[in-house]
Amino acid sequence: MNVIELFISSILNNNIALVFILGMCPLIAISTSVKNAKGMGIAVVFVVTITAAINYPIYKLLLATNTEFISLIVFIITIAAVVQLLEIFLERFIPKMYNAFGIFLPLITVNCVVLAVSLFFVNRDYTFVETMSFSFGSGVGWMLAIVLVAGLREKMAKISNPPKGLRGKAIVFIVLGILALAFMGFTGLV
Repeated sequence: MNVIELFISSILNNNIALVFILGMCPLIAISTSVKNAKGMGIAVVFVVTITAAINYPIYKLLLATNTEFISLIVFIITIAAVVQLLEIFLERFIPKMYNAFGIFLPLITVNCVVLAVSLFFVNRDYTFVETMSFSFGSGVGWMLAIVLVAGLREKMAKISNPPKGLRGKAIVFIVLGILALAFMGFTGLV
């Protein structure tokens, strides 16, 4: 599979949120507005891409030789450091976005999407270029999912009146299920 196919595949038919069902906690919590969803999506794209770029050479040069068992620990430390730097940057230069994220910004550290991308490149034996394509595409795919859900939630809040049992996060799960089924239509695309 070439790099462009890998990128498109990681956005559509291998969408990390809607196919692999990863990163649901922040996706559901932050998708209350498109503005917040875009900000969180950009932050996740940044963190996923940067941590994969850092973790790849660390793994290939240091961990791939009989020390693979500590790769999880090293990956998590790298993720935590990148998220901490992002948090400092947002707090200093974009305080509105920093405040909008609240507790969910530091939770990117434990977002399974970020760790999954690093584990996927190890398990699939990607090259560095494939890793970068896959990680950026996975981040964009997750951002696409959160923005779609946020847009649908905003639209539903204006025009629909769901039954009492389906209000709030319950309807989000239904929307996510329908989106996941829709994204299954991309299977075989790449």
